[in-house]
Amino acid sequence: MIAHVVNPGSSSVKLACATVLPGDNPDLPGQLRVSLTRAEVPLPVPPGEDDLETLTRAVLEATADWPAPDALVARGGWLGQVRAGTYRVTPELARFAASAGNDAAGLGGALALAVADVRGVPAFVVDPQSVNELLPEARVTGVAGVSREARFHALNARVVARRAAHEVGKRLQDARVVVAHLGATTSVTAFDGGRAVDTTGTGPDGGPLGALQAGPLPVGALLRLARERTDAEVRRLLAAGSGFLALTGTANLRELEVREATDQGVQAATAAFVHGACKAIGEQCGALPARPDAIALTGGIARWDSLVDRVERRVAWIAPVIVIPGELELEALAEGAGRVLLGLEPPREWTPPAPGNS
Repeated sequence: MIAHVVNPGSSSVKLACATVLPGDNPDLPGQLRVSLTRAEVPLPVPPGEDDLETLTRAVLEATADWPAPDALVARGGWLGQVRAGTYRVTPELARFAASAGNDAAGLGGALALAVADVRGVPAFVVDPQSVNELLPEARVTGVAGVSREARFHALNARVVARRAAHEVGKRLQDARVVVAHLGATTSVTAFDGGRAVDTTGTGPDGGPLGALQAGPLPVGALLRLARERTDAEVRRLLAAGSGFLALTGTANLRELEVREATDQGVQAATAAFVHGACKAIGEQCGALPARPDAIALTGGIARWDSLVDRVERRVAWIAPVIVIPGELELEALAEGAGRVLLGLEPPREWTPPAPGNS
């Protein structure tokens, strides 16, 4: 099966021609074989619905020499509170995501649908940003009327959880996996039987210290920040102006890895990172009904060998630690479409959220 993958990002649309084939292990039917040919087109900043026609032409031109696809698949935007899975893109879904999203991902469905209409094939989105499968007890807080949301690295975390389950010889739906996405922003998520039952959250809402992310703060400090700055400034600080950047002056992980040998400031920051990441992993292990089958480390920081080694030494007593560095968003999108095209799972049909439930 051939899927053309469309992944709008902060400054460009990442593209891939994905060949998706069944795996060799009949006991793990979800372990697909995926090979990618990649391309990229610039993205207006900030992108808008008015750019859709121009972007559609650019994607069609960039993919003109690729084999004809069986489907288009894109990163999904905000679709209201939905379950994980592969959703068929309809005009209604595309319009909702484009109007509800405040970033490039909101255009993914509309762009995939526009290109798919020209190619005469179906369009899908996989694991949208608004995936929310938390257990009811994971949503409740001790303050009446305040609940927790499931904002985490849903697309990458799920494909990593699936691969980690396969590494220990299990299907995702039969496994318990904790995935720590460690990068510019972070999140640690507990998967039970394929369902993301709990998560630290990411950005200003949770997750341990990252390259740009603050990690948990004392309530008093948050109140002081809220008095001194606007809401937007506080959220931007916590998600994009903190972490390694604030502690060391840079978020460049390669530079930090070199500096760590002699720079006490970097050493202190990495010690704090390791401590926070391990605490968050332990917390999410506690959200599962039994010991996890695997702990997976992913994201850009998972390429930093000495940090990974320190985290692994502290949590390996809980479960095998599997390292899958970087992000696998293109692969995740291709696999999501592939599972539908190969008949391993049916596509989900999206319905608009009820008022107040978006």
